[in-house]
Amino acid sequence: MRKPSGVLAGILLTILSGLALATMDTGAKYLTGRLPVLEVVWARYFFHAVLMTAWLAKTRGTSFLRTRRPALQLTRGTALLCATIVMYLALSKVPLADATAVMFFAPVLVTVLSVIFLRERIGLPRILAVLAGFGGVLLIVRPGFADTDPYLLLPLAAAAIVSIYFLLTRTLSGPEENAATLFHTTAAGAVVLSLVVPFVWEAPSAADFAVMVGIGTLGALGHFCLVTGFAYATASTLTPFLYSQVLFAGIYSVVLIGDPMGLNLVLGAAILVASGLTIWWRENRRPN
Repeated sequence: MRKPSGVLAGILLTILSGLALATMDTGAKYLTGRLPVLEVVWARYFFHAVLMTAWLAKTRGTSFLRTRRPALQLTRGTALLCATIVMYLALSKVPLADATAVMFFAPVLVTVLSVIFLRERIGLPRILAVLAGFGGVLLIVRPGFADTDPYLLLPLAAAAIVSIYFLLTRTLSGPEENAATLFHTTAAGAVVLSLVVPFVWEAPSAADFAVMVGIGTLGALGHFCLVTGFAYATASTLTPFLYSQVLFAGIYSVVLIGDPMGLNLVLGAAILVASGLTIWWRENRRPN
């Protein structure tokens, strides 16, 4: 049985990951209005890969280049690359909060897949907490399903792909694979995108280039926290806290885009926090 302090560390790291990734997506949405989507994805991958490789080389030598599960690492990296391209296409067409909300079908899928493939056990209260958390997401961002915006199918596709990424992150967690997992998250994608991006390249301004570096840095931080957090607690335990990214995206929408802070946002945030605390409380009240 995991110690409560370990579970709490996993929760805090997951929330920090959500903050970093929501900030990254906000920067990416800004860039997709000014540069080709593929160029924005390249920046997110290239600078992430450079920073992560430099840090791993300094702290791990060359050990991060070795993995016992190369096929899973490649599959995980490919899943994230595909999800990122699809999600950034969505960000160029629909509001940040809407796209993030639709994509967050993924945590529900992760909970189901963790039972099927990882043989994790979850009870009815945890299932209800996950569903309540998604209900809070819908209250916050109020996605316009009634308008049948076809571009909302893009983040829905990203959700299906990223659920595979999350599941493989959990499968590959552990001290033997953590360094390799951090490296392979973006390494192959950065190489492939660097070969393709010259065909669509548009020279960015100095400010745009700074944002490009920023989204890569935030991506590295977010995924470092995610991989580390999943080593502390089960996928089903951390699932409600993945919703923190949607909460932060909603805040950015209000502060930076100018969406009004209505009752839906307040109620949705309360439900998100309550569902997350319920999971943490139930995990910590179990006997050691």
